[in-house]
Amino acid sequence: MTLDRRTLLRGAGAAAAGAAVLPTAGRSARAQAAAANTIRIAVLTDMSGTYRDVTGPIEVACVRQAAAEFAGRGFDIDVIFADNQNKPDVGSNITRQWFDRDGVDAVVDGGASSVALAVNEIVREKNKAFLNSSSATSDLTGKACSPNTVHWTYDTWMLAKSNGGATVRAGGDTWYFITADYAFGHALERDTANFVRAQGGRVLGSVRTPFPGTTDFSSFLLQAQASGAKVIGLANAGSDTLNCIKQAAEFGLTRRGIRLASLLMFMPDVHALGLATTQGLICSETFYWDLNDRTRAFTNRVRPRVGDVPLCMNHAGGYASVLHYLKAVADMGVAAAKADGRAVVERMKAMPTDDDGFGPGRIREDGRKLHPAYLFEVKRPEESRGPFDYYKLLQTTPGEEAFRPLNEGGCSLVRA
Repeated sequence: MTLDRRTLLRGAGAAAAGAAVLPTAGRSARAQAAAANTIRIAVLTDMSGTYRDVTGPIEVACVRQAAAEFAGRGFDIDVIFADNQNKPDVGSNITRQWFDRDGVDAVVDGGASSVALAVNEIVREKNKAFLNSSSATSDLTGKACSPNTVHWTYDTWMLAKSNGGATVRAGGDTWYFITADYAFGHALERDTANFVRAQGGRVLGSVRTPFPGTTDFSSFLLQAQASGAKVIGLANAGSDTLNCIKQAAEFGLTRRGIRLASLLMFMPDVHALGLATTQGLICSETFYWDLNDRTRAFTNRVRPRVGDVPLCMNHAGGYASVLHYLKAVADMGVAAAKADGRAVVERMKAMPTDDDGFGPGRIREDGRKLHPAYLFEVKRPEESRGPFDYYKLLQTTPGEEAFRPLNEGGCSLVRA
């Protein structure tokens, strides 16, 4: 079955309407008992904008898959969601309402890094749990780290090391960045520039593009071309990345010897552009559906919920983070978990992680989830054997090496 956006939005409205916590005097003992035995998980994501295809409805379905797999363990699980519109004020207001009115115990996803950083503070204030499965900024496990937050999936430091390092080693030693003008883009440019310089490369300049809302990147691409840089680093994601790549192709930049480095590219992006356009591009993901028997098994299980669409690491991150959260809830008990989100995150850190999306791993004291990172090259059309057979594995970085060293992030949770 294919997810229908209108159906999902109607379901979200119904869930929100039914989520209100009634005054205690007006609730039956049975309703109160049911609420006390229900873990409510809320997915804060992009349902309609730049990142819809790489998070959005598909990630909601993957979170519901995790809840379904965990059913029958002695407590109920309720999954709701809302569209953050990639705006910190919208995401913050939704999150406060979830906690203050709707009895939410954990927020998943987060979306745009600016939204996630705002939500991160609210979750700490309300002592709930934040399972960040798609936001990229490495500050979530650095200066903004919180004892209530787990950062799953990937971050800008990992992307910079994997993509930036590989590109410089291949001869791309002069860079110009086209950067989305918000927390994610700034962090990705910063982390990649540090890796480029550390390996002897030079950054010749950068330009920041308004986010959200930019669709015409022609003037920015021409500025990058005029810089004389060998590499144009795209410190953006979603439809911004798609538009940059399409418009660069229209200008013939790659035919002039300029290399595009898409610092964050997902499987749905490759699918949308097609192999003829994306062939030869490199990208880093921490999940690929055809990587091994376990990733194929997860994909087969979730396929009836999501339909015939490409899956990426954000989708798997929503599934895996919620599955591990639920294991921690079961281990400590529902009442204790609902009372103390920080304690649930501590239990998540104490338990080894293992799921079909990412395999075995662990969560560090700064909240960083560790698992391998994979550098892929997009296949040529003639190399693809069937639907979504898009990637060739170039390099695997072990989890303990893929992410920023614990003592370098400046997280206050890390003991000296």
